[in-house]
Amino acid sequence: MQPDEFRRHGHELVDWIADYFTGVGELPITPAVRPGEIRGRLPESAPDRGEPFEALFRDFREIILPGMTHWNHPGWFAYFPGNNSPPSVLGEMLTAAMGAQCMSWATSPAATELEQVVMDWLRKMMGLPEDFTGVIQDTASTATLVALLSARERATDGRSGARGLANAGPPLAV
Repeated sequence: MQPDEFRRHGHELVDWIADYFTGVGELPITPAVRPGEIRGRLPESAPDRGEPFEALFRDFREIILPGMTHWNHPGWFAYFPGNNSPPSVLGEMLTAAMGAQCMSWATSPAATELEQVVMDWLRKMMGLPEDFTGVIQDTASTATLVALLSARERATDGRSGARGLANAGPPLAV
């Protein structure tokens, strides 16, 4: 895709996203589809050549969108949509453009240090002590895993990570 085509389609997508945020409350919260229905509307084999953006975007609107649960819907009360505000979508565009894998300081020093600063801001806003540090987790599942691993390490005085749980003492219970 050439830069001028990317720019044109990018503007089209941003316009669509802005309209989506404005009108999401008019959509059904959950889709009225059955298992396999969407798959049945997709080709069984990958295309030999790429398709034009217009065809892909049409497929998105006609096949994918009707099968989506709308987490932005004002009536959606399950889970927590933590990454779908307009500012976060713009931030994701920047991250995606750079192909950034922000999982550690080595893979993205700036993202790691920005995360540390944001965590410091949150700590200060909540009046927590300076030694209260942390990282931002991407999902509730990951946050739960980190909490369980931290509790396990604390309960075994750090032995489980170094030597495993065999003969680490009584079984751990949650």
